[in-house]
Amino acid sequence: MILDKVNNPVDLRNLTYDEMGILSDEMRDLIINKVNTIGGHCGPNLGIAEMTIALHYVFNSPEDKIVFDVSHQCYPHKILTGRKEGFLNKENYHTYTGYTAPEESPHDIFKVGHTSTSVSLAAGLAKARDLKGENYNVIAIIGDGSLSGGEALEGLDNAAVLGSNIIIVVNDNDMSIAPNAGGLYKNLRELRESNGSAECNFFKSLGFDYMFVDDGNDVVKMIEAFSKVKDINHPIVLHVVTEKGKGLKPAVENKEMFHWILPGTLDENREIIQREYSSYESYNSITKDYILRKAAEDKTVIAISPATPGVYGFDEEFRNKLGSQYVDTGIAEEHAVAFASGLAKNGAKPILNVMSSFIQRTYDQLSQDLCLNNSPVTLLIWWGGISEADATHLCSFDISMMSNIPNLVYLAPTNKEEYLTMLDWSVNQEKYSVAIRVPSEPVKSTGTPDNTDYSNSINKFKMVSQGKDVAILGLGSFFKLANDVAKEIENKLGIHPTIINPRFITGLDTEMLESLKTNHNVVVTLEDGILNGGFGEKIASYYGNSGMRVLNYGAKKEFTDRVPLSVLYNRYRLTKEQITDDVQKCLSIAAL
Repeated sequence: MILDKVNNPVDLRNLTYDEMGILSDEMRDLIINKVNTIGGHCGPNLGIAEMTIALHYVFNSPEDKIVFDVSHQCYPHKILTGRKEGFLNKENYHTYTGYTAPEESPHDIFKVGHTSTSVSLAAGLAKARDLKGENYNVIAIIGDGSLSGGEALEGLDNAAVLGSNIIIVVNDNDMSIAPNAGGLYKNLRELRESNGSAECNFFKSLGFDYMFVDDGNDVVKMIEAFSKVKDINHPIVLHVVTEKGKGLKPAVENKEMFHWILPGTLDENREIIQREYSSYESYNSITKDYILRKAAEDKTVIAISPATPGVYGFDEEFRNKLGSQYVDTGIAEEHAVAFASGLAKNGAKPILNVMSSFIQRTYDQLSQDLCLNNSPVTLLIWWGGISEADATHLCSFDISMMSNIPNLVYLAPTNKEEYLTMLDWSVNQEKYSVAIRVPSEPVKSTGTPDNTDYSNSINKFKMVSQGKDVAILGLGSFFKLANDVAKEIENKLGIHPTIINPRFITGLDTEMLESLKTNHNVVVTLEDGILNGGFGEKIASYYGNSGMRVLNYGAKKEFTDRVPLSVLYNRYRLTKEQITDDVQKCLSIAAL
């Protein structure tokens, strides 16, 4: 293997061009094997192999600073910067995160997993360099749809007038996670089709110097291009055309599917394994069926996704059926929220879908553009909860972030019937901005329709089982845990606890909470998110001047990185046994 000769970027300078071509294929093999074994970003990384070789051949990392946007394209970089063992051997596949990480290597400047950040980060590095009178290159790698994000545009606007060395590499693979959306990408197409000579040039309009490379998968062309811009004394955009999924036929033919793949997607011949999927019900299918039915009845219903339709199961067939009643805003959550607010104010019924990890990118729009204006938008929050995810994609912060915004009604259904009733109420009402935390667990069904009139039940909790001494409030996905804890308490302590389904994340049922004071000594709150600023703390604050003892359970305020869920649950005392032990101690203290 040529890769045997490469242990750090400097070793690339001992290779011939032909060997570099072989090396790019070897890196693709490693990436394909790894992502097909443990899952990961496939297409974006396959398309940037030659560019990454040329990048490290020409520049002197880590003295020259390289910033990768969103990290969809950092695997070849990791292979070349001392971390190839994480790709060569299966036992090491989990050694390194799928995102750039400074703790792994000095070649990674930032831990990055959210999109559209590289230009701003790089501009900061470059400005600090200038202030200190230092001299090196700063390179931002952006692409794979990241240009549509508002921060990318803000970064470009400011980087253009930096007046010193900053090299922005636009990796143009004609894709985002799903197909590109937005006018900016029309200009990229014009530039591609004219070999960079189109009169309309977005980057030049901002004041950038501009260079175009028609084949970013040609290592020689990329070395030549990087050599020309190295040590440049002003901002420049290097617009490079690459092929997403290069070297893997199924990835080239199915670019959206192969942006990120699950383990076992390919067989030994690297063909897609055709599986027979049972038509089991999921919250994805429930949501799609509801939207299709509602959109057919009402032409003002519109589904919106900021570039991640796969998270919600919004496949091409679903999108085509909706036609103009579906909008992909691109990677632009801020715009998506304000856009939805405008739709709602003008009589449409928007259903905006956002993954929990990405909703934090649009806090100001949630507060100002949406809730301050009481726009009746339905906002579906997906994948919310404590998880084993990378530190860049944690989904445990949405409750504390969103539940403290005035005017927002944030709902936490516990089963299919509740979810559908909440969804239908939200779409049809015109009084509130409503968010629903879509359950992330398998579908639970009571078999009985939920007939709650939510317009007349705002902030009213549901008493599921009346008991005494101990009351357990299980929010959303942790309602099952509440039932498990109740059984454990009954078996171990001989107490029949009260079980409450709060349903509302954003408000308190003070009447019910007050009633618990008559025959309860301990209130337990369970939430699938961080405790600080969350649901449970609001309950504890309510009982603060009373004799009620309150035990709050959820996650600590911390960034976890690929920590097994069982470890986290034990760390946070989120097992039924631990909670029962705590309740027993609390009751003993209360009896003194």
